[in-house]
Amino acid sequence: MTIHSLNTKRASRSAEARVVAQDWRALVSELSAHGSAVMPGLLSPEECAGIAALYPREEHFRSHVVMARHGFGKGEYRYFRYPLPDLIEGLRTALYPHLASVANDWNEKMGVAQRYPADHAAFLKRCHDEGQTKPTPLLLQYGPGDFNCLHQDLYGALAFPLQVAILLSGPGEDFTGGEFVLTEQRPRMQSRAEVVPLRKGDAVIFAVHNRPVEGSRGYYRVNLRHGVSRLRSGRRHTVGIIFHDAK
Repeated sequence: MTIHSLNTKRASRSAEARVVAQDWRALVSELSAHGSAVMPGLLSPEECAGIAALYPREEHFRSHVVMARHGFGKGEYRYFRYPLPDLIEGLRTALYPHLASVANDWNEKMGVAQRYPADHAAFLKRCHDEGQTKPTPLLLQYGPGDFNCLHQDLYGALAFPLQVAILLSGPGEDFTGGEFVLTEQRPRMQSRAEVVPLRKGDAVIFAVHNRPVEGSRGYYRVNLRHGVSRLRSGRRHTVGIIFHDAK
């Protein structure tokens, strides 16, 4: 067994252990009520620094996006290439089964036929069969004045309805401003905005596109978008874990 495979196995076990240790009953309840939920301290400060330090190392990434060139906001991000860094791959694999059960429950309530397999490898095979073969986990970097417009990360016909973002920088220490923002549009109502408070190493699970809300006549769909408010000072890094691959 090579050193790389040993490190991969250790990262996978570490990711699985910290994901299992989360209070999933409370997380699912929060997701169902508000469309987002925070996993505190998913990464250590050392892990946050290690992932953020990958940003200038182009060998880890398949593409580089400058947001202003596309009207996405200001700031930039890089999509990881396969193979993903061990810890990110481990978290992506370990988180998926917990979120797949939520996604299947949501689709049932919304009358959506799509169901997701319990195993992430099986879901990725579906993506690849649809021609979606490019990895979507990404590393984002913001400086003073940067922001991310409200958006949805869909990338193709087959999209997983939940994703995770992990804050790698310390609010009030490494940067100011730059809050994670969700908006929710309910039928015939004004949009509702929510700022999700995060600390360094915290992860937020949130709905990519739609989620069910119970009304007087059963469940109906609400539409969600997410973004980042303007950075006032400093530098902010975030890693995004998206579970479907892209075309």
